[in-house]
Amino acid sequence: MALAVLTATLALLGAPEASPPASYLYRATLVLAAPGRLLDLIALEKELGGPEAESAGEAPLWMRHSQGDKWDLLLLYPMGSWAEYGAADRVARRAKWLQVARAALDGAREAVAWQEDVFVYGPPLAEVRSQFARSGFFHVEMFVALPGKQQALYRQREMENAYDRALGLPQNLIFTRDRGAAWDLFTIGCFRDLKHYAESADIPESSQDAAAKAAGFEDARHIGPYLRTLIREHHDTLATAIK
Repeated sequence: MALAVLTATLALLGAPEASPPASYLYRATLVLAAPGRLLDLIALEKELGGPEAESAGEAPLWMRHSQGDKWDLLLLYPMGSWAEYGAADRVARRAKWLQVARAALDGAREAVAWQEDVFVYGPPLAEVRSQFARSGFFHVEMFVALPGKQQALYRQREMENAYDRALGLPQNLIFTRDRGAAWDLFTIGCFRDLKHYAESADIPESSQDAAAKAAGFEDARHIGPYLRTLIREHHDTLATAIK
């Protein structure tokens, strides 16, 4: 009976139409700490993220790698737009913050072995802040699309969100590349903890298939194989919130 209700509801919803990428600009920075310097780097980044950074618009949302890709920290800096980031008042606030933060910035640079930046458009800042505030565990997926498959990849990510929504699972925050590193798109799944992340394993296969078909997939087993027809590179990372 529950499966029949789910199937009927999803049929009414239909497969999702791909919506335009969100228009709030962020700088995403991936950082690998120098050997033995991770805790030092975290302490320095906490110092850099104080009230002065908030005033200057330089306080990031961030997380710490648990397993997966090589980076130690992902820092997501809110920018708003290129025009907003380059506005005279914000440039002045940023310059004032740089004067206060110079020593900590120099220390942080010395504690970094590798860094990569990509500028991305993503969901509104209020939504991202809300998701991060409620979460202690994250699943980050980063993609380089095959040539000409960027839009199809974005749609696939939205289809997966429709699938997750139908099953009562958290949906991914989707970020699309504007400039910088090679990643065309990355997503962040936000969870309370590891147990919350693993809850999908308890959902009956029949319910998963119904949700997958309504979202536009052949069935749940084909979600991953379809994704791999769109991408050249895919990195997964599990990460934890930094308190």
